[in-house]
Amino acid sequence: MFLSCGDALFDLFAGGEEADVASIALSGRIGGSPLNVALGLARLGHPTAYFTKVSGDPFGRRIRAFMEREGIDQQFLIETTRNTTLAMVSLSSAGTPRYDFYIEGTADRSIEPGEVPSALPDAVEAIHLASYSTVTEPTASALARLAAQEHGRRFISYDPNIRASIEPDLDIWRSRIGATVPLAALVKASEEDLEQVYPGRSVESVLADWITAGASLAVVTLGEHGAVAATRSGVTARAPGRSITVADTVGAGDTFQAALLAGLKEGGHLSDEAAGSLGEEALGELLGFAVRAAAITCSRRGADLPRRADLDLAPLA
Repeated sequence: MFLSCGDALFDLFAGGEEADVASIALSGRIGGSPLNVALGLARLGHPTAYFTKVSGDPFGRRIRAFMEREGIDQQFLIETTRNTTLAMVSLSSAGTPRYDFYIEGTADRSIEPGEVPSALPDAVEAIHLASYSTVTEPTASALARLAAQEHGRRFISYDPNIRASIEPDLDIWRSRIGATVPLAALVKASEEDLEQVYPGRSVESVLADWITAGASLAVVTLGEHGAVAATRSGVTARAPGRSITVADTVGAGDTFQAALLAGLKEGGHLSDEAAGSLGEEALGELLGFAVRAAAITCSRRGADLPRRADLDLAPLA
């Protein structure tokens, strides 16, 4: 079982220009980077659970119903009366999202370190951490405690997924990345993330630093240009992008992450040692699979991640 942790919110997409300036049409969709990863893994047929706080408000009730529908295990959820985080999403002409968050004191930002389970079931093989929940307190300290507790016992996956509109102090992001990378077997970030926290540095130098810090497998996505990765054993690989008609890129990186994790699991590489020992051909195939999965999400509006049939994959036994 995979256990994804942290952000759980609603993305609200504004409609076109309204005739009445006193009104606005909104179309909502459940989101949150690590919740999207949980969705991607579940749709690819892998048992997946979620750890966060969930509100009893209408948005929180829908999040729970969504998890039920998608087969995401809710045993680690914590109930709260705090409101659900909301993200207003506006899209550029290229489909690139901009986020404005309504997030102060909300449910997924309120996990206390003392609420972290002291022991996880043996069925949990891997833990995924990502985005603003790793830098906003008290949830950041709670997830840091979970990562330190489970390091060396379970496969840990990490995606910084920078959201400067939530935490504008990039030194906080850099500090958290520096503390988390040594605990993670898999670290994945986008080229845009690196431009924000490591301006002027090459992708290759950041990958090398993450491997030196302790990651077994480090990956950077390059948008339409694909992805590049490096392993602890010194192997590097690239995968090209795919030519598609883009609806928007919401959830693309999370789809990529879910596909990476599913591919590692199905290939027998979901361990620190195995991930760090991937050969060039296997690593290239893994990246290519993740790029293909992300391209499907980009062809759809919102974080509508692919199922196995969308990727021409046979059902898991």
